[in-house]
Amino acid sequence: MTTMIGYCRVSTVEQADSGLGLAAQRETIQRYADAHGWEVEWYVDAGHSAKNMDRPQLQAALDRLNVPAKRRDVGGIVVAKLDRLSRSLADFASMLEYARGRSWSLVAIDLGVDTSTPTGEMVANVMMAVSQWERRVIGERTSAAMQAAKHQGRHMGRRSALPKATADRLLELRSTLTLAGTADTLNAEGHTTATGTAWDEHKVCKTVHRLARDAEAARLREAVLAS
Repeated sequence: MTTMIGYCRVSTVEQADSGLGLAAQRETIQRYADAHGWEVEWYVDAGHSAKNMDRPQLQAALDRLNVPAKRRDVGGIVVAKLDRLSRSLADFASMLEYARGRSWSLVAIDLGVDTSTPTGEMVANVMMAVSQWERRVIGERTSAAMQAAKHQGRHMGRRSALPKATADRLLELRSTLTLAGTADTLNAEGHTTATGTAWDEHKVCKTVHRLARDAEAARLREAVLAS
């Protein structure tokens, strides 16, 4: 009899304590497993979001799957809903490719993805194609937006990070003080620039303009991704 990993996740500690969200996921997975004659071993991340794949139990499950097929004691991983595994289609597509390369099954019951079956494999292929198309379109839009911003004199690359508390304090001071007064107060309070140096009038002026440009660049990126 095939043994599958049943993976469950809830985002908050409150949901974990109540057990309701986990119970519903377990019931869905168990019912599907019973219909396919599978045994289930459970891995549960309680109080973890799906913003990335860095979750203890998910990584433990993937480590168990990431062994040669002859030594692997489980056939794959099953989730009740895709968003329990990942909210990113790109991440899910990457995991599908990972599973295919290592010959284990990935099942997302709500979407009908079950790479142990021909139909489920077809659905997975469609999802991977859509994800690849989405990544290329977003990349092209972002590139076009960055080129337009460059022509307008905006900078959209990475810089040394200024702590948010320092940036907020700088803008607060600058709303009532001169450039020199802002610099003096920041230095007196122990705030440094992004590169760790002391403030002066020129650095205050330059940083204020940069923060404004960065805010506009962030708004532009969001507009591109939402379009």
